[in-house]
Amino acid sequence: MLANLEEPRINPEPKRRIRKRSLSRRQRSNASVIVDKATIAAALELEELQREFIYSCISLGMKMGLLAIFAVSFVKLGVASHDRILRQLEMVSILRFESRKLNQLNSRFDKLFAIGGENRLISEQEHLITPNSVRVVWK
Repeated sequence: MLANLEEPRINPEPKRRIRKRSLSRRQRSNASVIVDKATIAAALELEELQREFIYSCISLGMKMGLLAIFAVSFVKLGVASHDRILRQLEMVSILRFESRKLNQLNSRFDKLFAIGGENRLISEQEHLITPNSVRVVWK
């Protein structure tokens, strides 16, 4: 009776685990391959873009360096050319001055051997002779 007095036991239904439907091996490998291929392709494309960006930055740096070298070279060349032209102009002016001086001295020398050259020489040099001195002319 005691057994009857006890509350009857109700056997609840065992809880069933709800399993997610798992894919078969073949389906699983195909799905992971598809995802992996897409992921790998995206990663490779990203790496390629980064590599291209780095290469373009390097080439831009090289081009800027070469441009700077050319610019400095042209400036140096311009300065050297300017100095050379200035020296050339200075030499031309000195040459003209010396040529005029030479022509004057040549004409003066030629006049000494012309008729009356001795008198002209003595008259030109009179201001060079000090007073109260004797002039000796050798013949």
